[in-house]
Parts: sequence; structure tokens; C-alpha cells
Amino acid sequence: MHAYRSHTCADLRGTDVGNNVRLSGWVHRVRDHGGLLFIDLRDHYGLSQIVVDPDSPAFKTAETVRGEWVITIEGEVKARTEETVNKNLDTGEVEIFATNIVVQSAAAELPLPVFGEPEYPEDVRLKYRFLDLRRETLHSNIMLRSKIISSMRRRMNEIDFNEFATPILTASSPEGARDFLVPSRIHPGNFFALPQAPQQYKQLIMASGFDKYFQIAPCFRDEDPRADRLPGEFYQLDMEMSFVEQEDILNTMEPVMRAVFEEFAEGRPVTQKFPRIPYDEAIRKYGSDKPDLRNPIEMEAVTDHFAGSGFKIFAGMIEKDPKVEVWGIPAKTGGSRAFCDRMNSWAQQQGQPGLGYIFWREEDGATVGAGPLAKNIGPERTEAIRTQLGLEAGDSCFFVAGLPSKFAAFAGAARDRAGSELKLIDENKFEFCWIVDFPFYEWDEDNKKIDFGHNPFSMPQGGMEAFDEAEDPLTLKAYQYDMVCNGFELASGGIRNHIPEMMLKVFGKVGLGPEVVEERFGGLYRAFQYGVPPHGGMAAGVDRVVMLLADAKNLREVTMFPMNQQAADLLMAAPAPADNTQLGELGLRVLPQHKD
Repeated sequence: MHAYRSHTCADLRGTDVGNNVRLSGWVHRVRDHGGLLFIDLRDHYGLSQIVVDPDSPAFKTAETVRGEWVITIEGEVKARTEETVNKNLDTGEVEIFATNIVVQSAAAELPLPVFGEPEYPEDVRLKYRFLDLRRETLHSNIMLRSKIISSMRRRMNEIDFNEFATPILTASSPEGARDFLVPSRIHPGNFFALPQAPQQYKQLIMASGFDKYFQIAPCFRDEDPRADRLPGEFYQLDMEMSFVEQEDILNTMEPVMRAVFEEFAEGRPVTQKFPRIPYDEAIRKYGSDKPDLRNPIEMEAVTDHFAGSGFKIFAGMIEKDPKVEVWGIPAKTGGSRAFCDRMNSWAQQQGQPGLGYIFWREEDGATVGAGPLAKNIGPERTEAIRTQLGLEAGDSCFFVAGLPSKFAAFAGAARDRAGSELKLIDENKFEFCWIVDFPFYEWDEDNKKIDFGHNPFSMPQGGMEAFDEAEDPLTLKAYQYDMVCNGFELASGGIRNHIPEMMLKVFGKVGLGPEVVEERFGGLYRAFQYGVPPHGGMAAGVDRVVMLLADAKNLREVTMFPMNQQAADLLMAAPAPADNTQLGELGLRVLPQHKD
């Protein structure tokens, strides 16, 4: 028999009754039932119940063991009595009567309980992550992550993609976040950057004649943490293809992502045909380029109903500026003053002056509007709004006014809030879409200049001709697309610009001249001089995919060793100061930080 185990703690069944076995694992908990000791023994695979009676030679040792001790037990498998069978446990038909127990490793007093998984401060959980990972839920999430990544790899291989690894030490890249810099000892005063994404390398792979590339790529961005993005490091399913148009990418990756979700959705519905929604339409209907389509609320412009109306605030704004619009946010079943007041209070908490509303109720067999706005604009306009939005008695509508570019995000947040409060969202499905036709450029209000709206390496729609003829660069659209699920951006990609002259022009519009392009993107720019196929690709966030499929609240619940919300690794105490010897070798010194 093996020194540590003949079976795992998940193996034993009724067919094993009468056999002598050896198991090893962690003591999940110990229960004393009138002198008879019960030990729940846990390993990576499952749980088995160990029984130690006072007559057993193992009893004296069993009395000493505590939670999270690692032990090896030997004993005989016996059937449980009918009333003690545990149907919630794979091994619940049997128990092992121990004849010998060997303590392999004792555990000190635990800083973090494993059994029962009670709520615990996150910083403690991260500092003692090795204990946290023993908890059933987190342990299961990490195993789910492994299976999802294996599924992604298998499906990409099945459609003839080849996995290539790209460098980790590279040059700085304009991916929209700060780089992590790595000083070079051999080249003093110079720095590598950890890749924010393998963007340039995967394009160079296409330039090198490889047709289909993918990898599960680590990416590094020095940015503030949030629930749907980890600080520091994250992983993505990265891919690129040659001789493709936008629809080729979408039609290639949609089945892959749909199949991955169906495999792990545990019966929850998954969108079969992902709708294509233009960016402008997404903003107008949902106030977001990553809409949660489980929420049935769709916003509509109701400007005409307020123009020249008795509601002077909106009417005056419309009269003063023809670009002003009023959007209605219809809320089915939200027709109570209490709910409308709660939404208004929420808007004020977001720094808004309030949120105008109308709600409809039944009076004398007729559906009539109520609330201050209804009184101001009158019954005819109120009825016209109700008819346009398809509302009934018991429903409400909220209104925002101004320049859409200024209020769209708030309107989208109000839509999300109303859908959540009214429980209109079906939490038990995965609703996908593609967002397409992104603006190529956007206005940077802080720096008073135009900047890239998305990926700077994308191709403008219409190519060179459209670019040259555009009077306003902000009107240009990109061959750029995002895959969205349940309000999260899961993937982003584009058809790439592979024309060197075009590359210089698109970067020139944001103030980066040819010398900057050649210096920062020299490898890619040079490659474009020597025959490059039209190509495109995308990258899907592995961490977000797992988070959704695991029903986790944040990415730290699906990541083995994450940083905390202050971007610190509490387990390894990183980042940490470097000693003077290390700094000297790199030709660096640390300047004192002055606190304001």
C-alpha cells in the first residue's frame, strides 16, 4: 500500500465496504459524540468521515488532532446506518473506522477559519491566502478557472489556431494605462516594460506569415483596482488572424465563447446569436457601450414632448440649444411615488440635481399621469409619452435632459438602477452582444485635443479614402468591436491598420509625429514596409469570464494569488524596497517622497 493513501478522500463508496484503506488529508473538523470521535478528513478531491472509537489504538492520537492538521489514517471501510447516510456527500454511504493515525504536520492556531467559510476581512484572507484557498468555494472557483482555460485552449486548437508565447520583457505600448517598468542592469538608465497586451507582437506574428495565433496571455497594467479589473496582472485569451474582415473574427470567436459558457453555465441559457449593436445605438438605448441586455429597459428620446411645454427647465434648455435632448427611461412596474422618490434621492447622491419622473395610475377607468412633470406638461403630452414608450398604469418614466454626451453615462446608470430595484433583470442567464462601429477618435477634454477612442492600431472604416475626406476626425468610425455579456466587456478587438502611410496619419492626428511612431512602434512600422496581410483579432478577459461563470462578486474570488485593493501583495509583502546593492547594480536611487 502507498505510504500516504490508497484512495483519495472522494473515492470510497458502498462497494468498498470491508476493505482496509489508507487516506491522507487535512482535518476539516473534529466532533466528539460521547467519547466516539468523528473526523472529517478533506483533501483536494473531497471529504470522508473517519470514526475513532475508544478501543482503537488510534484513539489517543485522534484526541490530539485539531483543524487543518495533516494526517494519514488507516482503517476499515464500513457502511453507515440508513439514518446516518449523508446524501450530500459523495462518500456519504460509508465511513472509515480508524486503526492507525499518523500526524504528518500539525497546524498552529488558525488566523483564518477554513471550516464553514464565515465572512472574514479581505486583507486577512489575502495575507493567509494559502488557508483561504483551502475553503471550498474559492478552491472550487480556482478549479473552475483551470477547466475554463483548458476548454478555451481545446476549442482554439480545434479550429486550427496555434499557440505561441510572446515576450514578457518588452517596450512601452499605448494601451491606455500606465506601464510597469523594469530597469535594465546591462543597459543602465534604460527600462523594459511589462506588456499591457501582446498587441504589437501578435501583429508581427501575422507579418511573419503565421496565419492563426492564440495564447492565454498575461498582461500587466499599473492602474487602480476595481471589481471587474485586477491591479497589476490579468490574463486574456488573445488571438489574431490573417486575411480577414470584421465578420470573420466575430463569426470565429462567437461560437468559441458561446460554447465555453454553455459548457460551464450549468443549464443557464446562453445567447445563441449575438446581436450586433452599433456604438451610437448602444449609448442612446442603454447609456453604455457595455449594456446589460438582461435589463429590458430601453431609453428613447422624448424631446419633442417637452419642447415648448409648461416644464420650463427642459423647455428652456431645448429652446436655447438645438443639440439638447430629453431622454425617457421607462420603468415597467415602477409606478409608485415611493419608488420614484427613491430614484430621485439616488440621483442626488450621484451629484445630480434630481431625476424628473411621471408615473401612471388608473383613475375612473382611465390611465392618467401623476407627479410634478405631468402637471407641468399637461395630460396630452403626458399621454403622448406613455403611448410612445408603451407604458401602462402601474409604470413610470424618468427623464434626463442636456447634451447626450454629458448625461448618457448617468442615464445608463439610472437605467441599471431602475432595472435592479424593480427586479426586471433575469439573473439566471448569460446575455451576449457585440458592440460595433466605435468612434475612431474621441475628444480629450482634460488636454483639449483629440485622442484615440479605442485601440490605436485599428483600421478606420473606409480606409485611407475615408480618413482623408473626413472634415471632422471625430466622425470617423473604426473597425473595432467589443463582446459584452451581462454588462461586462468580455472581449475587445479590431481589424488592424496594416498600411504604413495610414499608421503615420492616424497617429499624427493625436500629435504623434513620424519620429515618435518610428521610435515607439519601430518593429511594427518596419514590418509594414515589407508586405503585411490584412489582419485582425481580439482578446477576451479570462478573469472576467471565470467571474461570471462562478457567480463571483469580484475578480479576487477567481484568482489564486491576487493583490488587494491598494495594489499590494500581502502574502509576499510586495512591493517592497530594494536594497542599496540592488539599486547600485541598476544605477538607480530612490528619491524621498514628500507627502502633501
